[in-house]
Amino acid sequence: MEKDKAYKVLAQQEDISNKKAKELIDKGLVYVGNSKVRIARALISFDTKFRVEEVSEFKVIYEDDDIIAVDKPPFVDSYDISDAIDGATLIHRLDRDTSGVLLLSKNDEFLEKAIKEFKARRVTKRYIAWIEGVFYEDTNIDAPIVTSRKGKAVSRIDEKRGAKAISIVKPLEIQGKKSKVSIEISTGRTHQIRIHLSYIGHPIVGDELYGSRTQSKRVLLHAYQISLLGYSFTSKEPKEIYKYK
Repeated sequence: MEKDKAYKVLAQQEDISNKKAKELIDKGLVYVGNSKVRIARALISFDTKFRVEEVSEFKVIYEDDDIIAVDKPPFVDSYDISDAIDGATLIHRLDRDTSGVLLLSKNDEFLEKAIKEFKARRVTKRYIAWIEGVFYEDTNIDAPIVTSRKGKAVSRIDEKRGAKAISIVKPLEIQGKKSKVSIEISTGRTHQIRIHLSYIGHPIVGDELYGSRTQSKRVLLHAYQISLLGYSFTSKEPKEIYKYK
């Protein structure tokens, strides 16, 4: 059976450029059945049937002279949103798979104030996630995190070298062997929620990097609410977060 690199076969089937096909695979948007295509250069047969997930447009929740609050869809890089809004700078960022409230500043003075609030831990951030296993008890996780940035960022718990990280996890719903939880964080380490939930034996559904064994279109994590400097913004839960099945 004749084969070629996955991105070339995809490009031919979708009538797009090789570059665009590779980007779609690298962003985790291409599937064969329920399995994500992970390696753009992997050899694959010409009769393979791909499915490409559609990416939603981001929506502006609120805007004034200082701040823009955006409802970020999954599969979109935070920096792409920043690039798409003239004169706006990211105040923080969300992982590509994570949906929800993303904040940008419209001027340097407000950006400096916002950064100070983050450093002083005066920002309230609440997330919602579906996790592996049955979770039924409020849990405070205080476990320091260190992040390796060789290639893709990967975090781990390290009591000696890690930076302080605190997550408060509360149960919301149980469905079979999966649980819906809310998470409030006062620190914002790279992949904090993902590694903390994995650390207590409840990785986020779809988060294969940190131990989930459940196939999912995305990591089921949503930035539900953020409050700082007198502002408070909420993002409605997308359907895959509102109800797991």
